[in-house]
Amino acid sequence: MTKIAIVGCGISGMTLAKRLREAGFEVDIFEKENAPGGIARGFKAKGWKDSVEFFYHHWFQKDTDLLELISELGLRDRVKYRTPTTVMYHKGKFYPFDSIPAAIAYPGLGFGIHKIRFGLAGVYLRLTKNWRELEKTTAKEWMTKYAGEFAYKTMWEPMMIGKFGEEYAGQVTMAWLWARIYSRTTSLGTFDGGMQELFDLFAEQLRSAGVSVRLKAHVDQIERDDDKNQYRLVLGSGEVREGYDNVIVTTSPQSMLGLCPQLPQSYRSQLAALKHLGAVVLCVRLKHPLSPQGYYWYNLPKNEGYPFLALVEHTNFIPKERYNNETIIYAGDYLPRGHEYFSLTAEELLEKLKPGFKRINPEFSENWIIGATKFAADYAQPVPFVNHSKAIPAMKTPLTGLYFISMSQIYPWDRGMNFAVRWANELAREIIGNEPAGKEFSF
Repeated sequence: MTKIAIVGCGISGMTLAKRLREAGFEVDIFEKENAPGGIARGFKAKGWKDSVEFFYHHWFQKDTDLLELISELGLRDRVKYRTPTTVMYHKGKFYPFDSIPAAIAYPGLGFGIHKIRFGLAGVYLRLTKNWRELEKTTAKEWMTKYAGEFAYKTMWEPMMIGKFGEEYAGQVTMAWLWARIYSRTTSLGTFDGGMQELFDLFAEQLRSAGVSVRLKAHVDQIERDDDKNQYRLVLGSGEVREGYDNVIVTTSPQSMLGLCPQLPQSYRSQLAALKHLGAVVLCVRLKHPLSPQGYYWYNLPKNEGYPFLALVEHTNFIPKERYNNETIIYAGDYLPRGHEYFSLTAEELLEKLKPGFKRINPEFSENWIIGATKFAADYAQPVPFVNHSKAIPAMKTPLTGLYFISMSQIYPWDRGMNFAVRWANELAREIIGNEPAGKEFSF
């Protein structure tokens, strides 16, 4: 029987395990954390009915690959969709920006020709599927040309800077921005009980099917034995696991570089060339709602002095009754490695962010705070440049039997669980032998 090791127990690793086990393979998953779910895993405080994610997550109605997987698990009835309000900043005020009427009314786009050009560009991007043509130029160049410089400067540039920083904002391919506009919906979904419960139930089903799911099992190195055409895994504990015909790594490109020194230099160079940002999130529990209007998602321009990119009031999406009537907010940002936020404690970061809370709600007070928890990840947002499809390392590495799948390869789509499932399904088909990975997807 073919024996396969999967490094990482996020949604892509678990999807691969399910498909490969169904095909009759012996599958072991190794996860360094104490719970499945990757960066979408969550936690639950005393008195809560639902968990919340370490990093805010939700799904879209077009996430068909993910929904099909959840249906296979027999859990589709626990997916809940709601339509919370997302707002944009303009001259000291926040305006809804989550529907066509809201976009038309948004004053930040001006009037007349500016709004018309913005609207026509948006319609085109919602209809076209030709992302390969769009990846030949940057979002800045395309939007300035077709939506207009005014619309780009007031609408898209603040978002691009917030997402990718000053260094990369003007270099990101238009294919990435197209994918966000094309695939997203105003109705947002989550799992009843919290996403951590979904991952726990998924892991439980994998174990019942015969998959070994090992938590707190950090893989330090992957070694290929050419004489046996097999792999061994060296764990941080010193344990060595041998006899694997295939190994699939589902972590970051930088992690992959350290895991397998035997990779040829050409492939290592591709991995090293991939750029990304990390993420820092402070999850804060409050006695009272922060958003006076009940808004869910605040897009915040950094050039206005806000100390974070997004303010997400989770309990304006999931009822606060699920959280012992507490208000749950996230203050999050994508940041380069080395930014001071990574080294701050939760208490220190909270002090930095409090002025931003006060700007959103002048009534905010120190005594509203119940507690705060900080989460950080070095690898959270890949940076796709012009013609990024040509720079992506293949999922099948040059070493026979070794595969790599990561957020950086989920392109042109923005990283997310739906496309992690889609790419995992594709890779599983290649390993099983039905078809090669790398085909074009239908829409």
